[in-house]
Amino acid sequence: MQALLRPLAALCLSATLVGLANAQSVVDAPGQPKRKGTINSFEIIGDSLVSGQQIFLGTSDKVFFVDKVENNPTQIHGHPAWASVWGLEANTQRPMDAITNSFCAGGNVLGNGTWLNVGGNQAVTYGGDAAPSQTGGGPYDDPDGRNSILDPCDDGKCDWALSPHQSGQRWYPTLETLEDGTIIILGGCRWGGYVNDANQDNPTYEFFPPRGEPITSEILSTTLPANLYPLAWLLPSGMLLLQSNWATALLNYTSHEETPLDNIPDAVRVYPASAGTVMLPLTAANNWTATILFCGGSNIQPNRWKSPSFIVPTYAASTSCVTLTPDLSPSYTHDDPLPEGRSMVNFIFLPNGKILAVNGARMGTAGYGNTSWAIGQSYADDPVLTPAIYDPEAPAGQRWSQEGLQASTVPRMYHSSATLLPDGSVFISGSNPNSDYNVGPEIKYPTEYRTELFYPSYYNERRPQPKGILSQLSYGGPTFDIQLDSDDLFGDVSNVNNTRVVIIRTGFSTHAMNMGQRYLKLEHSYTGYDNNTATLHVRQLPRNPAILTPGPAFVFVVVNGIPSVGVQVMIGSGQLGKQPILDLADLPPSSIEKVPGSAADRGNNGAYGLHSVGSSVVWQWAVCTCMALMGAVAVGW
Repeated sequence: MQALLRPLAALCLSATLVGLANAQSVVDAPGQPKRKGTINSFEIIGDSLVSGQQIFLGTSDKVFFVDKVENNPTQIHGHPAWASVWGLEANTQRPMDAITNSFCAGGNVLGNGTWLNVGGNQAVTYGGDAAPSQTGGGPYDDPDGRNSILDPCDDGKCDWALSPHQSGQRWYPTLETLEDGTIIILGGCRWGGYVNDANQDNPTYEFFPPRGEPITSEILSTTLPANLYPLAWLLPSGMLLLQSNWATALLNYTSHEETPLDNIPDAVRVYPASAGTVMLPLTAANNWTATILFCGGSNIQPNRWKSPSFIVPTYAASTSCVTLTPDLSPSYTHDDPLPEGRSMVNFIFLPNGKILAVNGARMGTAGYGNTSWAIGQSYADDPVLTPAIYDPEAPAGQRWSQEGLQASTVPRMYHSSATLLPDGSVFISGSNPNSDYNVGPEIKYPTEYRTELFYPSYYNERRPQPKGILSQLSYGGPTFDIQLDSDDLFGDVSNVNNTRVVIIRTGFSTHAMNMGQRYLKLEHSYTGYDNNTATLHVRQLPRNPAILTPGPAFVFVVVNGIPSVGVQVMIGSGQLGKQPILDLADLPPSSIEKVPGSAADRGNNGAYGLHSVGSSVVWQWAVCTCMALMGAVAVGW
């Protein structure tokens, strides 16, 4: 017996030490949402300290706001605040000091988790007029907008800081994170207006951290006047898709070559037409191929924008939806149209893979001014208050639905925003088609502070509480296991057939865009057990950082369309630079098995078996087993 035990003990110890060395940390299992809501409806949860022109989910508990410089009632350091943070669990807020004028800036997250806010307007005084000093002075102490950075925190101690790397003047720029976690900054203008013009155009792109002087883009140079906030996505091929005015191109941002694609049909989709846009889910089933959905906007020709006869709020928004799969084809395809025309609509991914469309107007476009035909100052009218849901997996003709969805009571048009929250609700704020703080019963579209949550149909259901989600995911590497107990599977192991493990980057929301928003479904197989528990065997990310760039994101486990509360994880190394690429491990085949052992073994105490890569309990058990074997050898058993 000793001859048999000795090599077995040595092998066990060796395997255990290797496992301990390779064990990855896991996040705590998510719990249940802290609130209940009326499903398919909106709830006003309070007033924001500043208007939500730009928002992003920086941590699991904090939504950060960035506004333009204006006379908000909330003060900080002796001047009105134009930034703040909202704590979700405590439902509390604090003002922040954004320093420069972040009016119509762009934003996104770097691969190390730092958020970048770029551009904005010149320094202003009351009414949004140019201030005498562009380096800061009364009444707002707001230098000309450039680059600000923020490392989000939950302890109330973080604040915006000016980056040492300052960009050129860019009002309405777009930011997209790249494979190495750095950011490309595209387009904008130097001092603003309803649309752009040659005297102030900045049709260039640059990088953060800097890689040299800005580079002129052909598509941005030739698409005046509607080339602000150009639509941009990093594709799995490593190319950048750019859509501006009616034109479309692929940009190789390393060689600086641009390849024209077909013009977009039916409508302008960029600001100020402001269509809803999103990259559809990336999955192994579609070979991680990017398809972009564009819906709404306005059919406005280039010579029409500045015409004296163009009465903007009387111009109907488009219902057109089109898709483009640019790594495969240069041509657009028509998709199911919107239920009603919309400009300024936000598309927000839900964890179940569907897309919520909120905010916007049927008539007019983004923008404001003091023209005689403006609605107050708004260039839009007839707000769309009822949301809609798009199902990319539904057959053509059945993708849009408003069935059972209740209307909001708050018009959300120019300068509104929205983001998914970890509990699966959608946080919605903003709307301010005014040059400065403007409220009162006579104002049809005031500076809006009321903030809402939208509760999707799954919201009040008991949520899965998966165990074993890794705190950091890699490009390739070993599989990891997630445990689901009987409650997670709703008492029926067959529900393991309808599970998905998804990663959502919620993005930086402003001007009908969520810059950086992306949805990816990880590959997995499963082992189910007859005690109605299961283990999901999950593959790491594909070996291509362009599919999902490094940086923070949220993981949800979805069972029968009901998501867990999302947990924040780090994608990639957590540092800027070339990301480590590992071999992808194979998944075991899926199976349903009988749990061996006594009836007690089949209780509702979690999935059977030693599956969690990061479980300290598993490794403690393995160490104890090896020690027992070694002890048996030592005593001569």
